[in-house]
Order: sequence, then C-alpha cells, then structure tokens
Amino acid sequence: MSSAQLSSRAENDLLSAVRWIAKDNRLAARGLREAVVRAAARIGEFPQIGVQRLDLASERIRFLYLTGYPYVLVYNAERVPPLILRVLHGARDLPELLRGF
Repeated sequence: MSSAQLSSRAENDLLSAVRWIAKDNRLAARGLREAVVRAAARIGEFPQIGVQRLDLASERIRFLYLTGYPYVLVYNAERVPPLILRVLHGARDLPELLRGF
C-alpha cells in the first residue's frame, strides 16, 4: 500500500512549521518533517489509525497526533490513498481552522 498524500494546503502547513522551527533548531525541524513522512506511510497502510473528532469534522476525517511533536495530521481516511488535508499545531484554534470539514 502507498503512503498517504499531502494536499497542497498540508504541504504549505508543513513547510511553514519547518521554517518556523528551523529558526531555532534545524534538527527539530528535520525531525518534524521525518515524523510526518513516517505518519503518512502509517496512514497509507492503516487508514483507520487516526481518531475521529465528530465535534470538529465529519466521520470521513481522522486525526493522527504526532508522537514527540505538538502537531496533528488531519486526513480523509476514505480516499485511496488517504489524503492529508492539514498539518496543524495542536495549540491552534482547530474548530476555526477546520470549519467546513
């Protein structure tokens, strides 16, 4: 099975996060990028691995929290391959950012 794909919005989210983190810690920025790649592979293999948050999004959308990083991957588990829609810091206003999902 192939990895989950990143939408252009998720790619932009990740790039922004990596650039922000790299200002202070290039190693941590690289680690975040690698964690997202590993998570995308897991999502591709096991699309139901993430949790549903029906308070934030419809049942087709799942959330995978990254171990060791305060980021969450928001993805469409019904799509083949799954599509990562957003890469968001957990402290952000998720209800506002996910309105319409």
